[in-house]
Amino acid sequence: MSQIEKEYVDTGKIRYFFLDFPLKFHAQAFKAAEAAECAGEQGKFWEMHNKIFENQRALSPEDLSKDAEAVGVDMPKFKACLDSGKYAEKIKKDIAEGQKAGVTGTPTSLLGWIEPDGKNIKAVKIIIGAQPYTVFKEAIEGLLKTKK
Repeated sequence: MSQIEKEYVDTGKIRYFFLDFPLKFHAQAFKAAEAAECAGEQGKFWEMHNKIFENQRALSPEDLSKDAEAVGVDMPKFKACLDSGKYAEKIKKDIAEGQKAGVTGTPTSLLGWIEPDGKNIKAVKIIIGAQPYTVFKEAIEGLLKTKK
């Protein structure tokens, strides 16, 4: 993602939005999504997100705590957040939004436009799976050309 961020997000050509989409068959995925959100309260969302994705088979509560500690969050605050389930509804809403847009698995990237209401995104291109940068570049450039 760093090349996309550097060439498009950081330059203001596009905006990047992230939705949680933990898969139902992955028993620990929902709690892992909550853990990333809780780390995000301390400005460590992406660090935690990346740590979780480094080893997706190690998502037990103990593993999530180790990851949180490794990224440097305040552990009592993190554990209180994670135990509270405060992000469960947000994650459920993200899942519903993803399903509405046609997402069935991860990773899935939706490219599109922000609707006139400023709140919703209209997906016009879906990229499924972990694709090389060139696939994203071609799709982004194509959309940017149609916008002009």
